[in-house]
Amino acid sequence: MSLPDFQAFQQTFGLYLRNPHENSRPAGVPARRARAYRELLFNNVCGVVDACFPVSRAVLGVRRWERLQYAFFAEWRSQSPLFCELSREFLRWMADAAERAALPVTVPPYLLELAHYEWAELAVDIMQTDPTPACIESGDLMQGRVLVAPAHMLLAYQWPVQRISPDYRPRKPDPVQLVVFRDRDDTVQFASINAVTARLLALLAAGQMTGEAACLQVASELQHPNPAAVVAGGAAMLNDLRDWGVIYGVRA
Repeated sequence: MSLPDFQAFQQTFGLYLRNPHENSRPAGVPARRARAYRELLFNNVCGVVDACFPVSRAVLGVRRWERLQYAFFAEWRSQSPLFCELSREFLRWMADAAERAALPVTVPPYLLELAHYEWAELAVDIMQTDPTPACIESGDLMQGRVLVAPAHMLLAYQWPVQRISPDYRPRKPDPVQLVVFRDRDDTVQFASINAVTARLLALLAAGQMTGEAACLQVASELQHPNPAAVVAGGAAMLNDLRDWGVIYGVRA
């Protein structure tokens, strides 16, 4: 069954707007107007992407970055109509294209991780969470049920993404673990952590464990010969995490 005329026009025009080099302009559409409309759409979409990935763009350079954007605009079929999801869709497209060795430009080996790190800031900033439970900020973190910032992500990368810039481009991997979180003032923050701290936060995220119980579980998982040492170190780290704003306190 053929499409109704208006749907056929929409499909043809959409293909042209995505990639005018490989698709014909629909009959009756002036070239100047079509070009202006395409530029409007492209700039709206890629302006959002630019805002999310300033470091990736600076590291890659304007020309290579624009080639990525043109390819994304032409190829990718987004799974969400929301503008706030465009940056995630761009990240998905880059990962998919890289897996197929189909990126239109050569990129440094750390680019995907760097882009994910930059996207994480937006992801946490707009993350929907339940209302924050009543909390005692100065409560005993070892004996109370620890309240971790509801909006947070634990990140692990092979490259030191938090240090990469046009002035620092690493030549070899240097694994890092990070937590990105929204503090009590709704400001997005990042902190460098280690694997043990990441596991501790993962255990505490549900808000049902005391700090001591979580530390003892970590000690058990590590098969540590001196669990008391893990508990003591964990207590100090939990206090640091509260000072940083990753931990809000204990549930009231």
